[in-house]
Amino acid sequence: MTTWNIDPSHSAAHFTVRHMMISNVRGEFGALAGSIEFDPAAPEAARASASVETGTVNTRDEKRDAHLRSGDFFDVERHPQMAFRSTGVARKGDGYALTGELTIRGTTKEVTFHVEGPTAPEKDPWGNTRVGATATATIDRRDFGLVWNAALESGGVLVGHDVKITIDVSLVKA
Repeated sequence: MTTWNIDPSHSAAHFTVRHMMISNVRGEFGALAGSIEFDPAAPEAARASASVETGTVNTRDEKRDAHLRSGDFFDVERHPQMAFRSTGVARKGDGYALTGELTIRGTTKEVTFHVEGPTAPEKDPWGNTRVGATATATIDRRDFGLVWNAALESGGVLVGHDVKITIDVSLVKA
């Protein structure tokens, strides 16, 4: 089993959510950390853990970001991190299904990410061995206590319930 650490300067945690039932708003978290233990000969034994600092949320709109950091959403004062810890891995198509416990705002639920990768190992210019992977999942934000919303005149809501999460990682062999 080889340990691979997330390179935070070359990795990102993104999310996409429907705004006003019309368009998607995208955002990201600036502080991603974690590691993966993986053996290509026994992928079902892999283990992964990752966390992001909720206060680093960035949607390119400071007013919206402040609202997301408030008690209406992430409540960063009481819940400064979101975390994921894997509980199982299975081969699925070209990639893997990575199941685990996702904790947001103090609520933990089982979530399965579809993982593309890992890429073939490559040496970087500094002698480190790296691989890359992308993991995606869709969650219902209400399952994690993110229930704030506003009704629209048209009958819809301001913020969609489904949130697509995409984690792009560059992993460095420990």
